[in-house]
Amino acid sequence: MGNVSAEKYVRTLKLLANRRVLTVTFLGFASGLPLALTGGTLQAWMAVEGVDLKTIGIFSLVGLPYALKFFWAPLLDRYALPFLGRRRGWILGTQFVLIGLIILLGLTSPKDTPWLVASIALLLTFTSATQDVVFDAYRTDVLRAKERGLGAAVSVTGYRIAMLVSGALALVLAGPLGWRLTYLLMAGLMMVGVMATLFGQEPEVVSRPPQSLKEAISGPLTEFFERPASWAFLALIILYKIGDAFAGSLTTAFLIRGPGFSIAEVGAINKGLGLLATIFGALYGGVMLARLGLYRSLMIFGILQAVSNLSFMVLAYAGKVYSIMVAAVAFENLAGGMGTAAFLAFLMALCDHRYTATQFALFSALASLGRIFVGPPSGYLSHEVGWVIFFFITFLAALPGLILLYKMRQNVLLLDINYDVKDKN
Repeated sequence: MGNVSAEKYVRTLKLLANRRVLTVTFLGFASGLPLALTGGTLQAWMAVEGVDLKTIGIFSLVGLPYALKFFWAPLLDRYALPFLGRRRGWILGTQFVLIGLIILLGLTSPKDTPWLVASIALLLTFTSATQDVVFDAYRTDVLRAKERGLGAAVSVTGYRIAMLVSGALALVLAGPLGWRLTYLLMAGLMMVGVMATLFGQEPEVVSRPPQSLKEAISGPLTEFFERPASWAFLALIILYKIGDAFAGSLTTAFLIRGPGFSIAEVGAINKGLGLLATIFGALYGGVMLARLGLYRSLMIFGILQAVSNLSFMVLAYAGKVYSIMVAAVAFENLAGGMGTAAFLAFLMALCDHRYTATQFALFSALASLGRIFVGPPSGYLSHEVGWVIFFFITFLAALPGLILLYKMRQNVLLLDINYDVKDKN
């Protein structure tokens, strides 16, 4: 019995070292690197240069392409560049453009030429969002069924590490090196993605791309809504992470205003420990998904996500107790990381390989609706009912998604079966 269990773990760990999983790990890094360079890091640079707050506020609009990327995703399904296959050609092309734009951004001055900086930053986010669309499609196409969870986990890990590098590390380096050299260094780090793209392999399952732009636009929707339980799947996409997003919308504010922890304590525990727990949770969730399958992983990790919200309810009741704070933050981020790995694997399983770019972009945009709409009422609700009741309500908010998942268990199980058949073929 012990030997069988050990063999399972060995097989799972071997997945980490295969070419497909390694490729998506480093492509995840390349996907996350540009984000802070047009967000928090750029804002810090502008603040240091003395740019007025109104202008800095307007600059947040340069991130709009990330929310609208599904509009041009059909073009990426329909057309391919004449090198490195259907997906990798686009990935490599966007990476070289990103390198050039990051260098160009580093050579400008936010104080002297703010609108030139804004234009370059907008082009950078558009190109970065395009890279994200094609990377999501490539990850979905290239990974085998048993690799989806782990592939999602390692790409999220690479993404988070890249955000640390282009965020926290860039701010640290900007002092001794200056902003220009820091941005040039970040541009150089994009070569990690270039090497990963060249190292990657083509998907084993070759699908027919859309034969016209009309098919690329209408085909993804027609194909999806012809499936059984299509509307239920859309509801599940919205509801699965909504409890987690509900609680997460005010976690930082709660820790400061509720129990009364200091900003330094919140930064060290919630952001530092929280990040490590999220990464570990995603990796562990990816490993377990390969063993448990998609449905059981979604259910178990979803239950853990819901229960983790109750840990903050306990903290709200107990008050300023460091041990409970550490346990609550670790548990919530661990469960959230596991849930994210399973959820991304679920979105990948829903995609038809002909329309992967468009469908994944649409599904991920739909999933973000929960995070967007729970934010405004959460502040009002916490003020009216108090923190203890608020976190209990976030627990209740997670239950409809779990109930719907249970009712759709046969449909979700079929996703695994269908992909297993494709892998064997």
